[in-house]
Order: sequence, then structure tokens, then C-alpha cells
Amino acid sequence: MPKIAVIADSNCGIMPSEEEKYGLHILPMPVIIDGKTYCEGTDISLEEFYQRQSQGAVISTSQPSPGDVTAMWDRLLETHDEIVFIPMSSGLSSTCQTSLLLAAEEPYKGKVFVVDDHRISVTQAVAALEARNLAEAGKSAAEIKEILEKEAMDATIYIAVDTLEYLKKGGRITAAAAALGTVLRVKPVLTIQGEKLESYAKARGMKSAFQTMLDALKHDVSTRLAPLRREGKLKIGLANTAMEADKLEAFKKELAENFPDMEMVYFPLTASIGTHVGPGGLGIGAVRSDQVDRTDK
Repeated sequence: MPKIAVIADSNCGIMPSEEEKYGLHILPMPVIIDGKTYCEGTDISLEEFYQRQSQGAVISTSQPSPGDVTAMWDRLLETHDEIVFIPMSSGLSSTCQTSLLLAAEEPYKGKVFVVDDHRISVTQAVAALEARNLAEAGKSAAEIKEILEKEAMDATIYIAVDTLEYLKKGGRITAAAAALGTVLRVKPVLTIQGEKLESYAKARGMKSAFQTMLDALKHDVSTRLAPLRREGKLKIGLANTAMEADKLEAFKKELAENFPDMEMVYFPLTASIGTHVGPGGLGIGAVRSDQVDRTDK
């Protein structure tokens, strides 16, 4: 049985400091703050990131350099036979495409398998944990890649944005639209259905936005994802940017009450999404999960 290393990037919400806990290897994503590059979870914590953001720092996201990616592969191939690498969705970042090109060349060809399963955040984390479990069950890296890509679309994500300031900074909405929306308490609801982050709806206030996401999730779970729910192969997920603890717990409680038969997976929204969403953002979703968990509670 080949010894397989499973890598995900930190967009999944799991940080490098948690590698041992989850049995994964994490590639930290770079974030540029006031012109200086930091590695998420290594040089800067999520708490520090959101503090700098709230202080008005100029922030942009970036991709790991090809050298950073291959350096990690080289290190792990010294102790493993194969690698499964699960970067964030190819529709949201060029990391996946770059990695696919690198993996097609020597010395990585046939040893490194890059999975393009169109995931990010909690759904990406679940895919990485599934890959780990499949490896422990004796599957090869090629088989794991095939399974994850076949099941790629068995997921859904909705994200509510509490402030329009960062969508304005990122050029996603105009200053006039942001000003009007702030006055009217408009909270955009975005969705990821396999590829890009897209607009889904607008709501008045976060409570209304959460209900909009809840209704959308109920629809997905009762239609295209219903067979997985009946088989007990579906989990709900929740993720957030900087938020008061009591508010977060209230959202978790309400989500769990609406899906009492489904296990909840929680990981924070990381800098790549937080840069555009800002503090107070909330994401909920559902994702296929066939494997029995080990210690992922």
C-alpha cells in the first residue's frame, strides 16, 4: 500500500498548526497587507488578519509561488510515495491550474495528483479529510483524485456579507452602490456552486440574509442533494469571518435545529474570502461526506 500525503491549502479553514490534529499537510496562502506578504496561519493568524483589516490596512490576496508549491512536494516525497493535493477551486484561483501543469512534468508525474474538485472553505476541508480517509483505507492517489473529482458537485455554499465596504474596495460594487446599500441595510447573499463566487440575492439585515441562505440550502438539500441526505452521506457546514461569539453560536444553533439529522462541520472563513467579504460574514452549505470521521470534531 503506497504511503500517501494529502495536502490542502489554507483556504479550507485548517491552519498549518493543525496538521497533526487532522492528519493533513497545509500549504499556507499568502496575503499582502500594506505591501508586505504574510503566509496565512504561519506569519499571521486569522485574528491578526481581521484586526489589521478593521484598522483600515490595504489588503490583497495572492497565490503561492510555484517554488513554494514544489518545495512542499519535494519535502513530502522524501517520506511518502504519492501526494494528493487539493487546492481551492480552479474557478476562484489559478493555483489549481498551475499545480496541474507542474504535476504533469518530471519528477512529479505519476507521483503528485492534483484534484480540481471546485471546492473552498468547509467543502474543501471535507474533501481533504475524505482524501485522508480514502488513503488510510488503501486507495491510491490516482483513485482518490478520481473519486473526489467525480463527487465534486455534491456541495453547495451560500455566503452573507455584513458590510459592503470590502466589496467596494475590491471593485465588485461601485462606491455609490455601497453607500446606498449601507443606508438601506442591504446584505448581499453570494453563492458558490462549483465555480465562481456569484451574486444570489439581496436581503435587509443579517437576520433576513441568514433566512435567505437557510431557504436556499433547504431547497438544495431537498432536491439535487436529497439522495445523499437519505443515504446519510450529507453534512451541513458553517463558516464565518470575524464575529461576536454569541452571534456565531446563535447562527450555529439555528442551523442545527433546521437540519437535526445532519452533522455540522465548522471551520473559519480565511483571508482569501475575508479580504472581499470583511468582518461579520457568514457562510452555510452542505457537502457530501462518505467516510466515517476519525477525530474531526
